[in-house]
Amino acid sequence: MNGRYVGYVAGDDPLHDFLSKIIRDLMAVREPQPAFRAFRLSGSNVVYAYEEKFSGAKVICKFYGPRFGADRDKAAWMARQEYEGLKTLRRYNLIGSPHHVIRPLGFSRDINGVLAVEYYSGEEFSHAISRATYHRDDTHLYARLTALAYFLATQHDRTANGSDVDFDADCRYFDTVAGRLRKTRRIGQRDIEELSRQRDRWRDRPQMWQDQQVWLHGDATPANFLFGHGMDVAAIDLERMKRGDRMFDVGRVAGELQHAFMRAVGDRHRAEPFIGHFLWEYSCHFPDRQRTFESVKARAPYYMALNLLRIARNDYIDHEYGGRLVTQAKKLLAA
Repeated sequence: MNGRYVGYVAGDDPLHDFLSKIIRDLMAVREPQPAFRAFRLSGSNVVYAYEEKFSGAKVICKFYGPRFGADRDKAAWMARQEYEGLKTLRRYNLIGSPHHVIRPLGFSRDINGVLAVEYYSGEEFSHAISRATYHRDDTHLYARLTALAYFLATQHDRTANGSDVDFDADCRYFDTVAGRLRKTRRIGQRDIEELSRQRDRWRDRPQMWQDQQVWLHGDATPANFLFGHGMDVAAIDLERMKRGDRMFDVGRVAGELQHAFMRAVGDRHRAEPFIGHFLWEYSCHFPDRQRTFESVKARAPYYMALNLLRIARNDYIDHEYGGRLVTQAKKLLAA
């Protein structure tokens, strides 16, 4: 079990009853006196893994309460939203091998806005990226990108609803991200004006409006995909799931690859073969591979830039590197 061991869940803790009911009713564990070891997992959210001592049954719990403080209703609403989102995607037969969306197991307003989901043993996408950036294990990352492209193409293809995408929504999100950068003094007013001009040029491109809406993961970052054997991929952390342009997910993965190589080795060009491979592999799951590839390649720079700007606004990004991200975003937008 990955994570930092922090002790056992007390028998009189409401969480103990919550976990006991889950393993009994949903996992068929008939342990008369269950005992749960707790492990704090790393990440931006308050997430713990719980392992029942005798059966070995594992459950992951994500607590929304710490994010919203005294607003229990907001925390509960977010937990329920992700719970329903997971159920929605699983109804598209994204269950098992090779495409898996983790199973939601329950939520509770009164236990710190907790959402419980199944435990999935797999390699984080971030680890596969690190093997390439720090250890030159390019072959491994190529294989993982092939599997991830297959997963996302399947998710997007199965969930297309026939309605046109609303690129204005992604332009509004662009403005939100740029506004946050301005507020935190990562960029100035002249940068805002330049970014706005570039955004408007993309808004005028017909291809940005011509695809169909799909269900998006919404936060396709390296922490949110796990890899099993062969082509097996599991998606986790769907709190930002929404309808939109498939390129919101695809471009985020591409942007994360560029960011990873920029930060680790200082060379964005090292990411280009991996980005091209990912876009090509994604395209192969549609009837006209070449036409799909040309479409995603043409639209990807906007969403890659959007992701680099999103990363640059984070507190853990220092000012110098944040400036490099903004500069590269501008170059992508000028493509």
